[in-house]
Amino acid sequence: MNIISPNWPAPENIVAFSTTREGGHSDGVYRGLNMAQHVGDACEKVGLNRAELTLELPAVTAIAWLTQTHGREVVEAGNSSGTPLADASWASAPGVACAVMTADCLPVLLCSKNGNKIAAAHAGWRGLAQGVLEACVVAMAIEPSDIMAWLGPAIGPDAFEVGGDVREQFLANCPAGQHTAVLQCFRGRENKSGFFLADLYALARIRLNSAGVSEVFGGGLCTYTDASRFYSYRRDGQTGRMATIIAKIPDLNR
Repeated sequence: MNIISPNWPAPENIVAFSTTREGGHSDGVYRGLNMAQHVGDACEKVGLNRAELTLELPAVTAIAWLTQTHGREVVEAGNSSGTPLADASWASAPGVACAVMTADCLPVLLCSKNGNKIAAAHAGWRGLAQGVLEACVVAMAIEPSDIMAWLGPAIGPDAFEVGGDVREQFLANCPAGQHTAVLQCFRGRENKSGFFLADLYALARIRLNSAGVSEVFGGGLCTYTDASRFYSYRRDGQTGRMATIIAKIPDLNR
């Protein structure tokens, strides 16, 4: 099982990573380490894949999965039965992992600099425009300047084509004073009027910075162009999902 670990200065009690599609038990269009049960893959294959995932989290007692809706709802991880309808979760209890699943959308991990609080957000363009990252920062209930964030693998700025309606939604809901910066995140397509290449990574940085989170790491990967490592809904349609996870590990010396 190959994972991608954040290049951030998180405290030692924080475990965080994104899975890739490499390895695993799924086959066909889901070939590899598919983490999603809702995409049509065989449940037993997903179960085996998730069992591999738990080996990377030996001190974690629960992984809080979500039923993602492309919105801005944030819940406390492990505070409800089943999989709540939400696109982000936070936790302060040790041993509980916050998890999101993606296959082009942007996964974002957050943690406090002292390692007391963690969060994970599924930031597709809809949720990003609606303010899911800002809602996540608010839910953590600490000073935004005490939070660091990591941007996991998403569709890159040279592959994510959108219509003018998407750009207008971001412009209509952009943070104060950021109109020009948001506009620069959309490059017009040559010979294709009304279509743009959107930069999810840059848009997320703008939203986080405007919310008071200045330490933002990650970015630079592209799920669409790297078919050997990543699932991509935009590229393949029916496909699997990667998981991006963060957990606060208990102090085993106590």
